[in-house]
Parts: sequence; C-alpha cells; structure tokens
Amino acid sequence: MAMMPKRTKYRKVQRGKMKGLATRGNRVSFGEYGLMSLDYGWISGRHLEAGRIAANRATGGNAKIWIRVFPHKPISAKPAETRMGKGKGEVDYWAAEVKPGTVMLELGGVTEDTAKLAFKRVAHKMPVKVKMIRRLPTN
Repeated sequence: MAMMPKRTKYRKVQRGKMKGLATRGNRVSFGEYGLMSLDYGWISGRHLEAGRIAANRATGGNAKIWIRVFPHKPISAKPAETRMGKGKGEVDYWAAEVKPGTVMLELGGVTEDTAKLAFKRVAHKMPVKVKMIRRLPTN
C-alpha cells in the first residue's frame, strides 16, 4: 500500500516552486548509511515503497531501515483525452518534495558493502539522482 496522509486540511494544492538546498533532514541521524538526493523532485509513495522493499530484499531483512521523507503533497491529474476547463483534476497520487541534500533513506546494522548494494538497488527505483553517504563521526 502506497503511503499517504491520514487527513489533510485541503484536498488539492498548487504545484509550487522547488528552489534552494535542503536545510533540514540533510544528515544521517538514525542509521550508519544514508541515501541522499542530488536533484529536485517529487517522490511518490509508490517509489518509496518500492525502495523500501528493494532495500529489505538486498539486505536479507537484517537491516534496520528508516524512511526519512513522507508524501504529504497531493498531485492531481486530469484523465487522458479530456477537454480543457471544468476545473482541476482529481488527486492522482501523493508525493514527497525532495531538494538536493535531503536524506531519503537510512540503513543501520549492516556492513558498508551490503549498504552499498542495497542503495544501488534503491537508486534504480528513484526518479532523482542519489548518492550514498556515511554518518559523520561524533566527537
């Protein structure tokens, strides 16, 4: 089941502009390794679920997985071959807005090679360019 909010204040929202770098959620906080976005984009709930399943299978179910983004934004679409007008389309799917620097997924309890393999599998499911990052050592 794709992720979506339980309830929202408004049913539909405008598209908006994505600019700037991620100032929040831009470092590995929970696990040892993270998957960081390098582009702007909308990550649908289906992308996140596919990534979670790919990471779980690649690690053999031994890793702790944290999904750091949540699809709060409703994306609407009009049916194909529909005439112009008659208002905004119905909500098609829910998406998470991702900026460059956002950590989308984290893994813990696995070796670096296993994490690298898992994130490579997850990267194929994502609609944006991503890279693997390591947790910063604490002093």
